[in-house]
Amino acid sequence: MTDTPQNPFEALFKQTQDMAKDMAKAMNPALASFTPDGFEKMWPTIPAEMMEMMMGKQFNPEGLDSKTRLLLTLQGLTIQGAHAEPQIRLTVRHALEAGATKQEIADTIAQAAMFGGVPAMTKAMDLARQTIDGNEE
Repeated sequence: MTDTPQNPFEALFKQTQDMAKDMAKAMNPALASFTPDGFEKMWPTIPAEMMEMMMGKQFNPEGLDSKTRLLLTLQGLTIQGAHAEPQIRLTVRHALEAGATKQEIADTIAQAAMFGGVPAMTKAMDLARQTIDGNEE
């Protein structure tokens, strides 16, 4: 079996990946083993009052509150699927801070299964559970 791609687009994609890896190694050898896992832990949780001021009813009294906006964001991220892991973790953490309950978070993610599918829902539920469990320690 050969590593040479048969599809010209696949060959171009592989060449681009190889060039990016070579460039990363040339710039900083540590980038060769770099992974963005855990980046969401670097961001602090914004206090509920500040979230409400920035994206809640402060400037739009008739609009959505920050908790509702975060739950809507969580649903959209769930529909996007597994590639939004850090964003899902951050959004769950901030939704909890904004006053969302575990049940509201679970309902939001479950509703997304209708649009994103059961695998996306299952992955988001697992990420939410991990985030909630991490906050309770």
